[in-house]
Amino acid sequence: MTSVDAAIALRIIDFLREIGLRVELCEVAEDSFLPGLRIRQGGLQVDLDRLPWPGDLLHEAGHLAVVPPDVRATLDDALQDMPAVPHGGEIEATAWAWAATRHLGLDSAVLFHDGGYHGHAAGLRMNFELGVYLGASGLASAGMTGLAGHACTPEGAALYPQMRLWLRSR
Repeated sequence: MTSVDAAIALRIIDFLREIGLRVELCEVAEDSFLPGLRIRQGGLQVDLDRLPWPGDLLHEAGHLAVVPPDVRATLDDALQDMPAVPHGGEIEATAWAWAATRHLGLDSAVLFHDGGYHGHAAGLRMNFELGVYLGASGLASAGMTGLAGHACTPEGAALYPQMRLWLRSR
């Protein structure tokens, strides 16, 4: 990890801790789902020496943030074994990560890096940069943000990519 990437990772970690997610800096075994990163009991374990892409922190944190607290506390690496949660899936985690990327003022390539998203990073980057916010409606349905022109969004509410809540409460 370059010194720039390490600085970005530490900035992201500070943000995640500020919003109430548990982040532990420690050695992460090589069998983790992502290099240098592991979800453990509703928090993140991060090995900065092995983390190639700091944006992965945002996406994995998104998985924790978009589920209710009782589900969040049980999450480990095997997210495919997670119970189905309405508006708490992959696309909402991606939308949450984009909102966090914008909030932190990071370049979109930090989140949508070429080493991730199963070869679809460039397409996702283009969609979000153009304002095609896949998953934002799920975040709004979960009460985490508002959408412009959406009937359920009160006037003056935070509009995506701004967030009303960083961690889902219900």
